[in-house]
Amino acid sequence: MTNHPGSPATVPLSHVAPDGTARMVDVGDKPVTARSATAEGFVRISPDLARAIRENMVKKGSVLEVARLAGILAAKRTDELIPLCHTLPLEAVDVQASLDEGRVRVTATVRTQSRTGVEMEALTAVSVACLTVIDMGKAIDKSMVIDGVRVLEKHGGRSGSYTADAALPRDRP
Repeated sequence: MTNHPGSPATVPLSHVAPDGTARMVDVGDKPVTARSATAEGFVRISPDLARAIRENMVKKGSVLEVARLAGILAAKRTDELIPLCHTLPLEAVDVQASLDEGRVRVTATVRTQSRTGVEMEALTAVSVACLTVIDMGKAIDKSMVIDGVRVLEKHGGRSGSYTADAALPRDRP
């Protein structure tokens, strides 16, 4: 199996069966270990929406609190949204949403004791929380943009720990 048609190198893909169909990876033989992941994302917003959020004047309610709760719910349902994700027993989901200069910053940290990691749960929490900011603020700001969604760090498992560079990928040379 190759990464893309016509590729000269043959690289086995973990989620592709020998017949080319997508498959869920069997993690049954992997040990149960403590695992965690933290992700972040941003929603660029207008000064008018920032003011409305700060003054709690958005008609749909508290943008930051509803986004936070949406992120928690999303983390718990990641396996229903991402086709090849395993169902995981989440022990903790912490989502934070804060108003920064010209943007809302969302972070999510997810923890479990399992055979596979929780990066997708953290990323899903952040993504849905950011989408919730857009849903709640779209009457005031139709030009919002989600950016910078990424894993900040992960711990546990065979591959060990990972910590992202401080700069976003587009900020690096």
